[in-house]
Formats: sequence, C-alpha cells, structure tokens
Amino acid sequence: MTGESATVGVERDCGPATPALLERYGRYLTGQRALSDNTRRIYLDDLHTFLRYCRRKGLSLTDMDRQMVRGYVAYLATEGRTDGDRPRGYARVSIVRKLTALRTFYNFLVQEGWFEFTPVPSARSLSVKVEKPLPGFLGKKEATRLLDAPDDDTPTGLRDRAILEVLYACGVRLAEIEGMNVGDVYRNRQEILVRGKGNKERWTLYGEPAEVALDNYLTDGRPHLAADASGAEPLFVNRYGGRLSRRSIEKIVSNYAARAGLKEGIHPHTLRHSFASHMLEGDADLRVIQDLLGHSSVSTTQMYTHITKQEARRAYLDFHPMAAGPGGEHTDDGGAADDDDTGAARP
Repeated sequence: MTGESATVGVERDCGPATPALLERYGRYLTGQRALSDNTRRIYLDDLHTFLRYCRRKGLSLTDMDRQMVRGYVAYLATEGRTDGDRPRGYARVSIVRKLTALRTFYNFLVQEGWFEFTPVPSARSLSVKVEKPLPGFLGKKEATRLLDAPDDDTPTGLRDRAILEVLYACGVRLAEIEGMNVGDVYRNRQEILVRGKGNKERWTLYGEPAEVALDNYLTDGRPHLAADASGAEPLFVNRYGGRLSRRSIEKIVSNYAARAGLKEGIHPHTLRHSFASHMLEGDADLRVIQDLLGHSSVSTTQMYTHITKQEARRAYLDFHPMAAGPGGEHTDDGGAADDDDTGAARP
C-alpha cells in the first residue's frame, strides 16, 4: 500500500513538516504516549533525521510507502550521521530505533487526519536484524574496588561514593539517579522513590553500605555543596549547589573505574547490569528483579539469565577437574568464554 492510496485529503506538495505540526507531535509524545522528557527528545531528534532525508530527496510526508522506507534505511546505514568530519552510517540498533520513531510519527499523522491508516510498513514485514550484545557487568570484587575508589575525606568524595553505592545497590538508570531529590530518600526504611520511564514511580531498596554512604553524604558532604538542604532540592549536587548532570555522573563513574584499575567502557548502566546479574547469581526471583529494575516486561529482565549462564559455563570449564581432557585442554570446542564474550569488565 502506497502513501498516496492511504492519504486522506492532503495535498501532495505539502512540505516535510511545519513548526506547528512538530509542536503538536511533541505534545502527543508527552500527553498521549506518556514518554519521559529524555525519550521525547530522542524521538524528536530521530524525526529530524527523517525530515532531513526528505528535504534532501525532495520528498513529502505523503510520499511514504515501502520504497521510501527502504531508501531511508539505506541512507541511515551509509551516510545518515552528519555529526563528524564526514557523513557515515548508523549502527543497526540506532536504525531500528529511528524506524520505531518513524512509525510513532506516522501513527500521530493518522490521528491528525493525514491518513486513514499508517503507510509505514510494519516492523514484521520490514525488519532490520540487530545482533543485540549482552550488557557488560562487573565481577563482585571489581564492584567492590570501584565502590572503594572515592576519597571519603572530601565533600565531593562523599557524594561520589554515595552515587556509586546507589547505582549498584538500587540498579537505577542514569536518568533516574539524576532526577532524585533529597525527599525521595526514606532513610528510616532504606528505600528510595524512583521515577522511571514514562514517569512511572517505583520503590527500590538499599543495604547497609549504601545507607552509610548516603548518611555521610547528607550529613557531611551535601551541606558543603548546597546551601539549602530542603527535601525539594536535588539529591546529588555539583559544587555550585545545582543538580548534578548526567554527563557529570557518567564522568564520575568512568574516572573512578580508571582509578580502580578496571578496563575502559565502565558507565552507570554497567552498575545497573551488575546489580541484576549479582541478584540472579544469588537466586533472586526474576520477577522481583523486574520490579526493582522497573522493567515493564519480564522478557527484558531475562537477558540477564544468559549472562549468568555464560559465567557458570566459564567457571565450570575453568575449575571443574573433569571439564578438561587428559592433556589439560578443554575438550569442548567452545572453550571458556573470554571477557569480551560475556561482556564482563575485567582488568
């Protein structure tokens, strides 16, 4: 089905998009789709990539059909990125995300009366295969080294230790820890109110090490960084008392990972993955982990079972006396998976 046959009363010479249309689309994402501010921004950025393609090819929004989508995918895969010295293609996972954003935009256009039904082919009929890598995570000793890296003798050191402890103890996302306020921490119950994707709220727990780190930070660290310690204020602040940005939190994790002697590529999400993996290793129920992580589907949480299975295989092949052949070599063709296969961050 072509875009022309699906179009309802729309002139073919209309432009790619008007500012008013984009403004209504932004309200649609926030109001009807209940997307977070960050996800809304990503969808709008992805849409602008598509509009740039339309302008380059002289296409209208009503030209949408299967051939147009295939051309757009080819553009994304070869030269869609323009943020470097020269154009280059997007990774497959980014292409899939941009197609999802495109389908959402055309669903909005259907609601606006542009089409009777969406002219964008379904994901099943036009799929882009993506090899989804298993997330990286830390071993328990590596996590301990990372958590011990900050200097507790300075206000920023107390803050940084509390950040690392909360990331690991609660398994929260980067955007979630950035948005935490002092009033979200219920110290008497060792719980934190977390606002996740789509502004969904959930409770997450933390243990004694995180309790000590948070108490030290709130008592001796934060007062030196922020003049007002009221419950309405951000939990983690910069040296000027403002909310600590996501980029700053990423740098904190990366810098302490280097100080702890861990390999490159450690970021806040690594601690989230480590939280889930270590919970599974301790035989925690998968649905409990799902609730703590804020996953809408248990299938998302199940990816961590693959990680722990690979770790179990590694341990068996490395240490069980009957796993090796007579010469001491493993008889299994697969052998013990190396660090890159499991995604585990090892020094």
